[in-house]
Amino acid sequence: MYIVIAGAGKLGLVLAKKLKDDDHQICMIDKNRGVCNKLAEQFRDILIICGNAAYPDVLKEAKIEKADVCVSSTSTDEDNIIICYLAKELFGVKRTVSRVNDPKHLPLYKYMEVDNPVDSTSIVARIVEEEASFTDVMNLLSIKKGRLSIVRVDIPADSPVANKALKDITLPHNSVVVSILRGTDVIIPYGSTVILPADELIAATLIDVEKDLIKVFIGKI
Repeated sequence: MYIVIAGAGKLGLVLAKKLKDDDHQICMIDKNRGVCNKLAEQFRDILIICGNAAYPDVLKEAKIEKADVCVSSTSTDEDNIIICYLAKELFGVKRTVSRVNDPKHLPLYKYMEVDNPVDSTSIVARIVEEEASFTDVMNLLSIKKGRLSIVRVDIPADSPVANKALKDITLPHNSVVVSILRGTDVIIPYGSTVILPADELIAATLIDVEKDLIKVFIGKI
């Protein structure tokens, strides 16, 4: 894929290295000329553009119209929102991903239809809350603008679904068990598959019924 990354801070730099190692074509944009010069010396195979990515001319110089993904990782939410908006609406980039610096701005990211606003503060807070309340449940991923949730649930010995076949378990609407991790085995479940204590279930559900799904598996939250 061709990926344009706006913002060459620590996050943008680590992301660029990782994606480059995975054989993607990378273009990085940053306002700081000194930073850009260092990047150009360090990375001969990454296109470096010095300029403000919130300006269409700079995005055009980065050939963003050819990008599969635009990632905005600047330290300013206003710039991130503008960059993603321009990439999508002006240049037709299909997928936009952005760092969220202040969680209170998350509704604005969603309003401006940034595909994947990554709010690290809320993610860390949620992990802390989940670990503090019940260690056998973990939200792995939220996608489609936060509507679809992928969760991992460890089945305790006293689970109401332990030793039951999947076909005999009533799941909330729009929920499905994707896989079962049993020791070193990965099981793709069928209706006749029996859930055992200590199984790790990977399930997909709508975010609105996530708690209902967890309650089915462990009996309480």
